[in-house]
Amino acid sequence: MTRPTKNTVRYRAARDHLLALAADYATATATFEWPEITGDFNWAVDWFDVIARGNDRTALWIVEEDGREERVSFDEMSRRSDRLATWLSELGVGHGDRVILMLGNQVQLWESMLAIAKLGAVTVPTTAALGADDLADRIGRAGARAVIADAADTAKFPGAQDDYIRIAVGEPVAGWHRYADADSVVPDPPRVGTAVTDELLVYFTSGTTSKPKMVPHTQISYPVGHLSTMYWIGSRPGDVHLAISAPGWAKHAWSCFFAPWIAEATVFVYNYRRFDAAALLAQLRRAEVNTFCAPPTVWRMLIQSDLGTRPDGLREILGAGEPLNPDVIATVERAWGLTIRDGFGQTETTLQIGNTPGQPVKPGSMGRPVPGVPVALVDPISGALADEGEICLDLRRHPINLTTGYLADPERTAAAMADGYYHTGDVAVRDDDGYITYIGRTDDVFKSSDYKVSPFELESVLIEHPAVVEAAVVPQPDDTRLAVPKAYVTLAAGWPADRETARAVLAHARQRLAPYLRVRRLEFAELPKTISGKIRRVELRRREEQAHRDGIGLEAEFRDEDLFPPSAGR
Repeated sequence: MTRPTKNTVRYRAARDHLLALAADYATATATFEWPEITGDFNWAVDWFDVIARGNDRTALWIVEEDGREERVSFDEMSRRSDRLATWLSELGVGHGDRVILMLGNQVQLWESMLAIAKLGAVTVPTTAALGADDLADRIGRAGARAVIADAADTAKFPGAQDDYIRIAVGEPVAGWHRYADADSVVPDPPRVGTAVTDELLVYFTSGTTSKPKMVPHTQISYPVGHLSTMYWIGSRPGDVHLAISAPGWAKHAWSCFFAPWIAEATVFVYNYRRFDAAALLAQLRRAEVNTFCAPPTVWRMLIQSDLGTRPDGLREILGAGEPLNPDVIATVERAWGLTIRDGFGQTETTLQIGNTPGQPVKPGSMGRPVPGVPVALVDPISGALADEGEICLDLRRHPINLTTGYLADPERTAAAMADGYYHTGDVAVRDDDGYITYIGRTDDVFKSSDYKVSPFELESVLIEHPAVVEAAVVPQPDDTRLAVPKAYVTLAAGWPADRETARAVLAHARQRLAPYLRVRRLEFAELPKTISGKIRRVELRRREEQAHRDGIGLEAEFRDEDLFPPSAGR
């Protein structure tokens, strides 16, 4: 059995402290301190192997749409990753080398992340949705030493065969090493000392407004920092945890790798090509899932189906990715007697703010700062602490769950870390009880007739209408009001993109919004998105600004004053 180090002991003590205070937010916040991890630390060896050796409980459980499934125990996952690490070392992957990892939800993804970490190498998680140009950019900017990809995706990778080590999972591919060859290797990975400041992961952000940034994480910023995420999820040893998340993005590492395995819980994955609410609910029941996290889109689709009674075993339910609409939370609460708990974090951090287990949830609020995370709201103009402002982390309190900066981008790093704070770029407001409510990105909030408009607030109202699947609100330049709110809306099936639908949606918004927040323009459209699914409001803003500069009206647009002339009243 792998022997625990002093760092392992400190890590476990911090973990157990949070587990013991799972429903006692006040005490956890007052007493929790990040463990003092010093010298060499390698999470895959000093934590995962320690809890995994000789442990026959299921670490990973993957179920396919057709019913096929695979279960891997903690002990087997530890040994499989040892074998893979040995083989990768023989191929020439070593300490500090960056490895592009582009796999779906398959066992090889998890064992690769562990194996790469054991070598002191650096995983660069990558979504399979990328095309050849994006991959060339990432390989070049990351300085990749190796690539591990599914055989079906190998044709997208550029360059000469000797540019980097190529490893294909699945069928043999000419010029690529066969991943399955690692199975014949006697496991004997080199023991590599990794300092706490060494890189472990490099993420490319989704690039909603610019070219994707490279976000590095160290041997402690995610492995230790995700103690905060574990606390928010509420996972316990022996639990089964299901998170709907796509590989290649930081949330997958949050909820499908670090947080559940920190808690010694089983990672449960249900692979589906097309969403089927009934099938997902059946899996929740069959696997007796204890903790379940899904993005708002999934929750909205679930409530349109028959939720039925609460699945046996289900204890904690969560939403992430964007703030949840209060109506969705209320619908699930009526059916299951459980409250969906929201949370906030970024690729650059672990969870910062959350509605934690056992605490009252205020509609619309994403909760309070989680233990160990020094959240501050800073007025973006004066720089003073305030109850409304940009969400920041106080660098003087050494937030361990924070990136070291943006690779090869000192200007962005300096801007993000200016004035003693890490700046998230998100604006929020805090109430008298310390609950924080999201307003929007600093570059999304706008002024209309001297009133501050939060697109999220308007979008939350719009998506309550049955015709609306998605909505994005942006400012349309206006010579009188400076700007007026315009909504771009994606319609649900069966709703025509006509005047009557537009009138129904805007009437719904009028009934629920103050006059100064009135949505005055509406256009039906498919919303532009990043490859990770985030709405690119910047493209919609540019479209509006260009039309205003050119002095042209947008023909597909419906106007509030045309649909509701003054004689019709408000």
